[in-house]
Amino acid sequence: MTSTKNPDVWMPFPADEIEGLPEGLNYHFWDGAQDYPADPADCAVYVVPYMKGSQISVRPLAGMAQVRIVQTLTAGIDHVEPGLGLLPAGVRLCNAKGVHEASTAELALALILASLRGFPGFVHGQDKEEWRAGFYPALADKSVLIVGYGSIGAAIEDRLAPFECARVARVARSARTTARGPVHTLDDLPALLSEADVVVLSTPLNPSTQGLVGAEFLAAMPDGALLVNVARGGVVDTKSLLLELESGRLRAALDVTDPEPLPAGHPLWHAPNVLITPHVGGSTSAFLPRAKRLVAGQLSRFAAGEPVRNVVRITG
Repeated sequence: MTSTKNPDVWMPFPADEIEGLPEGLNYHFWDGAQDYPADPADCAVYVVPYMKGSQISVRPLAGMAQVRIVQTLTAGIDHVEPGLGLLPAGVRLCNAKGVHEASTAELALALILASLRGFPGFVHGQDKEEWRAGFYPALADKSVLIVGYGSIGAAIEDRLAPFECARVARVARSARTTARGPVHTLDDLPALLSEADVVVLSTPLNPSTQGLVGAEFLAAMPDGALLVNVARGGVVDTKSLLLELESGRLRAALDVTDPEPLPAGHPLWHAPNVLITPHVGGSTSAFLPRAKRLVAGQLSRFAAGEPVRNVVRITG
């Protein structure tokens, strides 16, 4: 008799905590524990644990001989890329487009405003009971360059709109035109950087962006410009950035670093003119509702035999 076993789904959420899951699938909770909840060979859909690192994310892939969908809960896929070669051909890798835009864009604006308006100094002043009055830079009338104009980059521009920036320029892998204006390619960076008061990084980490922000990139930024990184730490060459920070020529606000987590004693912690947050761009109260809706929607499409969304790679 032919087996009619329902396909297995591995998720980092208990099934009873997600509304709208389709019937006809076997749900297993796995959030990176040492022991697997079932045989990886039976897994058809693998929802990757969130923020557990590449080693955990990739570990079960070698045994997933029948997997058809790998769904990340991050916008980037760099943490699972090392294991994609272990998968059979035709597996669809999907990212979490729609989950992190709001939270990451909020943090990008918070980092810009906090850095320009001198909030780190105010916090230190409060600790010392010092009244640090004075004039500080405003976002108004500044030129902003967004490097990485996907859905997160567009969400950042949405939130910049009310702040009366002099100009917002956009860079992505390919040129195109949007309702807000042209999107340039990386080839246009030198000219765009020379006019940018604030440079926001929201690009994926891949071979073309690894170390993109190195000595040449930073040298093209004007004196006093602010670099904001809500992308991945590896997009920036840390040694080159440290030289610019320690010289006092540039400022930075970083939600991601290389290395990460930033170890105790690293010179970046105490470099002048830098604000560091611990990779919390997507880790907000907005994450779980959006992530669960994404998972339920993708699994409903899978169960119905419909194409899943957010496919960024097909193994082969």
